[in-house]
Amino acid sequence: MIAYLLLALGLVLIVEGLAWALAPSFIERALALLAALSADQRRQVGFLAAALGGVFVWAAITLAS
Repeated sequence: MIAYLLLALGLVLIVEGLAWALAPSFIERALALLAALSADQRRQVGFLAAALGGVFVWAAITLAS
């Protein structure tokens, strides 16, 4: 179980690191767009991202078994 958590965290850090390394100006623009949203809109974006992540995890587990 811990190995899967470490794997997931490592993959997130790789993707985040590559995004910052390859397209820092795009990340800055995306953060500026998020800062322009209200707190409720940012919360909705967060819930949507979490739900989409849950779907991806479910799909990966389903396909792996």
